[in-house]
Amino acid sequence: MTGRTWNVPLAWGAVLAVMIVPVVLAAFNPWLAYRNAAYIVGGFAGILCLSLMLLQPLLAAGYLPGLSPVAATRWHRRIGTLLVAFVAVHVGGLYLTSPMDTVDVLLLRAPTPFSVHGFLAMWGIVITALLVVLRRRLGLPPGLWRWLHNALALGVVVTTCIHAARIEGAMGAASKAVLLAAVLMATLAALLDLRLLRPIVLKRRARQGF
Repeated sequence: MTGRTWNVPLAWGAVLAVMIVPVVLAAFNPWLAYRNAAYIVGGFAGILCLSLMLLQPLLAAGYLPGLSPVAATRWHRRIGTLLVAFVAVHVGGLYLTSPMDTVDVLLLRAPTPFSVHGFLAMWGIVITALLVVLRRRLGLPPGLWRWLHNALALGVVVTTCIHAARIEGAMGAASKAVLLAAVLMATLAALLDLRLLRPIVLKRRARQGF
């Protein structure tokens, strides 16, 4: 087996480990024994949402080996749909657990500091989904649409990470910190690459006649 062939399972294994370990540790957290089903389902929807955010920039920038650009784009869209669904389940589960607290968060009346970032992350995902669905109807130029999409993605990632970091829930502290750092670094690296480095390289090649 060549070195390049080894890189595919190693890369995927590392990414999946960062994603899955926090979910597994949360599943065995003894605190869950004192929570109702709606809270557990809503909480794990939020955890899965955070984990899936690691894949989005890696897929968008084509960093994951073994996937063609077409396949990566297709999975990027599918996971985006899953993110919207998990956010809905997350909010719904918390509402069934504590309706008044959830309404306070949605109306920006909650006293907890993490609630504002959760509110911003939720609406960032909703607006991103609407832009994707209404892209053709809005008639936005491709360049402008990409910048809007990327800006919203960065905002969603930052607010989600702050939201998750401030919550003391079922996730383990160390595994959550690793996941948050990985999501942030992957997002920043992909955005810098897609919006800055690659355009510079393309311009240089165009000037040199390649």
